Amino acid sequence: MEQLFSSVDTIWVLLGAALVFFMQAGFAMVETGFTRAKNAGNIIMKNLMDFAIGTPIFWILGFGLMFGGTGALIGGFDFLIKGDYSFLGLSIPLPAFIIFQTVFCATAATIVSGAMAERTKFASYCVYSAVISAVIYPISGHWIWGGGWLAQLGFHDFAGSTAVHLVGGVAALVGAKILGPRIGKYDKNGKPRAILGHSLTLGALGVFILWFCWFGFNGGSTLSMTGDESLTSAGSIFLTTNLSAAVATVSTMIITWVRYKKPDISMTLNGSLAGLVAVTAGCDKVTPVGAFFIGLIASFVVVFGIEFVDKILKIDDPVGAIGVHGFCGAAGTLLTGLFAADKGLFYTGDFSFFGVQVLGVVSVAVWVAVTMTIVFMVIKKTIGLRASEEEEIRGLDVTEHGISSSYADFMPTTAAVPGVLSGRAESSLEIPAEEDAIPAVQLPSGMTVAKVGDRTAKMTKIAMVFSQERLEALKNAMNSIGVTGMTVTQVLGYGTQKGHEAYYRGVKLEDVKLLPKVKVEIVVSKVPVQTVIDTARKALYTGNVGDGKLFVYDVEDTVRVRTGEHGYDALQGDD
Repeated sequence: MEQLFSSVDTIWVLLGAALVFFMQAGFAMVETGFTRAKNAGNIIMKNLMDFAIGTPIFWILGFGLMFGGTGALIGGFDFLIKGDYSFLGLSIPLPAFIIFQTVFCATAATIVSGAMAERTKFASYCVYSAVISAVIYPISGHWIWGGGWLAQLGFHDFAGSTAVHLVGGVAALVGAKILGPRIGKYDKNGKPRAILGHSLTLGALGVFILWFCWFGFNGGSTLSMTGDESLTSAGSIFLTTNLSAAVATVSTMIITWVRYKKPDISMTLNGSLAGLVAVTAGCDKVTPVGAFFIGLIASFVVVFGIEFVDKILKIDDPVGAIGVHGFCGAAGTLLTGLFAADKGLFYTGDFSFFGVQVLGVVSVAVWVAVTMTIVFMVIKKTIGLRASEEEEIRGLDVTEHGISSSYADFMPTTAAVPGVLSGRAESSLEIPAEEDAIPAVQLPSGMTVAKVGDRTAKMTKIAMVFSQERLEALKNAMNSIGVTGMTVTQVLGYGTQKGHEAYYRGVKLEDVKLLPKVKVEIVVSKVPVQTVIDTARKALYTGNVGDGKLFVYDVEDTVRVRTGEHGYDALQGDD
């Protein structure tokens, strides 16, 4: 019996599929590291579920729309992939081709997660991720790889700068715009504030994983390792892929070094991905010289693209997904029209191929922008797209998934909303409006209350221990009564909290668990102690078990190190 398929080709494609699947881990690490610890579990779940949801969805509907025919606009409806695909002329079994295309579909869907991180409802994410895998990615993918109208015009996108990354980048742009920025991202004048990610180590690990897996992303797209031509092509693809990424990394480092006076770590990591995304369209067509310039140009695109999104468009993209995947995906596809060795503008002087590349980029961008706008607006008007203000401030881990922290027995940094301490926060946690909702508290006998302006007034320290999600409300409340100095410490602790139950995988936690807490210490003399206590209780009060405790101490003396001032004078701010 004649063998229909190539063993070498099949092994090569399956290896590529495995590598591209592992890119999910890379994306998860990048997004988790570049965002705050209070949302780490939520981001891991999203990166897991977009692949898990997208796999059956692509099998049920998406693959047929993408490859089930040679129509100009759409493939066909092939429920559960039962049709005859011999017209594709594959040297590998159809299941191998299906799984290879499935992992590419999952990559497009997961790009959106990063730009919409930290404030998107988990259920809404699952819905729009499914729609991307079912319809939006497969239809534009058919135009490019399924024999559609762009393929018929000669559009070239070898491994997906447009088919995968531009689709994800434009969807991310639309979603982040409709969703709105994270609380505290922009001040009242629209100036962006930095909200630091909690782990550059995780972010860097993610980039290394993605760089490694990109050899399967681009190299595996040959779908063959049979014959000298395929072997040469695969080697060239590995070379151009790596060269573009390396050049973009170095160039981004230099740009940030000059622009920010220091080599920016997170932006340089984005630069590596920018070089990889940009060369993906033409990695099989460009020479090493072309790859060098594609990586160089991508570094400028990603740095100034991310700044443009952040400062001009006022769109909050925590991980830079729009700049990396959207802008660099488009740029890489256009640069293929210039640097392709066989028909690029710089080699032939013919504008026709470059014109087709421009048409393809614009068409796919418009398709995704229009359809995703409809999808996001429908979700927004039905089940809701954005988490509530309180959920966002507390963190999606605890509100969406019921875990106090993704880092058990460690103390994740409580990421403050920028500007709260100076009273410029756009919003804060709601605190009780009615004074009689909180029982009154009297100071212990013998403890006096400071009189405003009394330079002989005694000094009092108030130590507060409470759940960390109330820190923003407390800081805002303290600022409102003139207390602007405080010491904040991350602590772990537990107390007797009857009625408080926690579960892990459906099993009740019986043993003692140390929970993340915040300890705030304030020393006052000018502001009345009772005012501080009443204001703090109002800010911290929820009526639930675990609201925290306040401890009041006498302070014998305070000394300012720089001037030697004592007592009242040492507690006053510099004029």
